[in-house]
Amino acid sequence: MLGGLTKRLTDIVSGLRGKKITEEVIKETSREIRRALLEADASLPVVKDFEKRVREAALGTEVIEGVDAGQMFTKIVQDELTDLMGPVDHEIAWKKSGATVILMSGLQGSGKTTTCGKLARYFRERKKKRPMLVAADLQRPAAIEQLKVLGRQLDVPVFHQEGLTPPQVCEAALGAAREQKCDVIILDTAGRLHVDDQLMGELKQIADKTKPDETFFVCDAMTGQDAVRSAEAFSQSLGLSGVILTKLDGDARGGAALSVKAITGKPIKFVGVGEKLDRLDEFHPDRMASRILGMGDVVGLVDRAQQFIDEKEQAEMQEKLLEASFTLEDFLSQLRQIKKMGSLKDLLSHIPGIGGQVDQMDLKGDELVIVESIIQSMTAKERQRPEIINTSRRRRIAAGAGRPLEAVNDLLKQFKQMQGMMQGFKKQSGFLGKLKGMRDMKQGMEDLQNADAGGMPGMPGMPGGLPGMPGEMPQIPGLGAPPGGPGGPGKGKAGPSKDERRKKRKQERQRRKKSRRR
Repeated sequence: MLGGLTKRLTDIVSGLRGKKITEEVIKETSREIRRALLEADASLPVVKDFEKRVREAALGTEVIEGVDAGQMFTKIVQDELTDLMGPVDHEIAWKKSGATVILMSGLQGSGKTTTCGKLARYFRERKKKRPMLVAADLQRPAAIEQLKVLGRQLDVPVFHQEGLTPPQVCEAALGAAREQKCDVIILDTAGRLHVDDQLMGELKQIADKTKPDETFFVCDAMTGQDAVRSAEAFSQSLGLSGVILTKLDGDARGGAALSVKAITGKPIKFVGVGEKLDRLDEFHPDRMASRILGMGDVVGLVDRAQQFIDEKEQAEMQEKLLEASFTLEDFLSQLRQIKKMGSLKDLLSHIPGIGGQVDQMDLKGDELVIVESIIQSMTAKERQRPEIINTSRRRRIAAGAGRPLEAVNDLLKQFKQMQGMMQGFKKQSGFLGKLKGMRDMKQGMEDLQNADAGGMPGMPGMPGGLPGMPGEMPQIPGLGAPPGGPGGPGKGKAGPSKDERRKKRKQERQRRKKSRRR
C-alpha cells in the first residue's frame, strides 16, 4: 500500500542524513517532496500548499543539537501529512430512537456494494448493532443478488421489493427495519460510469424520503485524482458526511488519500484494504502519515490483532515466549491466527522500517502457507522438541511438505534465534514483559508514537530504541530475513550471498596462511 510514494519520501529523507539544515537544503528538499507527491497523483493545488507549509515549518524550526536534517524533515512532513488528511471523527451520528440511516453513494465499479457488506459487518462486530442492507441499485445487473449473497454470508437481513423505484424501495425499508428491529439501515444505491443529472436526482429523492444520518461517498483509491473530482461533485450536489476509500491495498501512489480531504472538506472515515468482508479499517491520519514515511503503524497492527486474536490465548503465548517454552506447535497456532489478520505483505507494511521495503520483497502471498506446511509435516514430538530433528528427519519433513531441505533448515535456525531473542527480553525485563495484554500493548505503542522523541527508536531506520528490545529486526521463522540484511531496512544492502560468503572465507584462509609464512 502506497509503496511508490513511501519509497520516494524515504529516499529523500535518507539523502539528508548527516547534512546541516540550511535554507538551500530546505528549498531543494521541499521541491523533491513536491515532485514525489505529484508522481503519487495528488492534486496540484494541494501539493503546492503542502510544499509551502513544509518549507515554512522547516524555516521556522529551531535547530536542535544532535538532530540532523533527515530527522527534522521526517517530523515536519509527518505532522503536515497528518494535518492534510485529518482530523477524523469516526463516531456515527446514531439516532436516539429508531434506525440510523446510512446512504452509500459512488460511481459504478468503486466497490460500493461490497463496502456496504463490510460496513454491515463493522457495525455488527465493532458497534454491536443489528444492521439491514437495502438493495436500491436497480441499474446494475446482479447488484441485488450480490447484496443478497453478502447478507447470507454475514447473516444480515437484506431488503428488496420488486416493482418499486429506488427512492420507494428505500422508503419502504424504513418500515421493514422497524418490524425486524434493525437499528442501522445501509442503503446501497446505484452508480454510474460518470457523474450525471439523473444519478444526482435519484440520490436527492432518496435523501428526501429517508433523511439519512450519514451520507458516505465510496471511491476507488486507485483512480487517483479522478476519485477526488468525483467526490467533490458528489459533495457539492448531495452533501456528504464522509468518504470511504476502497482498494487502498492496491494503490501504489496515494494521491486520492492525500487530496480528498483538502479538496472536498470531507474526511476519509474508512478504508478498504482487501476483498474480504473483514478488511475495512477506520482511517487514522496520523497512522497513515507514519506508513507513508515508512515508519509503520504498530498501533494499527495491534488494533487489528485485537479483532482476530483471543487476548487470553495471546497472554498465555506471551508467557511461553518469555519463559522460553514456546514450541513449534505454539508457533503453528500463532501462524493460523496471523493468517486471519491479512496477507503477510500487508502486515509487514505496518512494521517500522519495513513499510517502504515491502514492494521490494519477493512476496507471492503463500509464505505463511509454506511455513505451515513444513510444521504440519513434523510429528507432534518434533514440534514440541525441535532439537531432536536430525538430518534424516529434516529430509523426511522437506519431502512431506514438498519443500527443499534448505527451507526446513532455515525455519529451524530462525526459530532457535527467536527463542534466544525472547530470552533476551526476559533478562532485560523490558517493555514486552510489562504488557499483560493487547490493550496494554496498544496503549504503550500509542504513547511511543506520540512521544516527542519522534518515532520509535531501535527499529531499523528509526532513531533511538524501544525499551527492552534489541536494535535489530528479528527474522520471522521460515520467511527469511527482512530486506536490508540482518538489521533490516535502513542498514544498507541485502546481506552477502552464499557464493560471496564462500569467497570471503577463502580469502580469509589465504590471508591467515600468508601470515603464518611470515
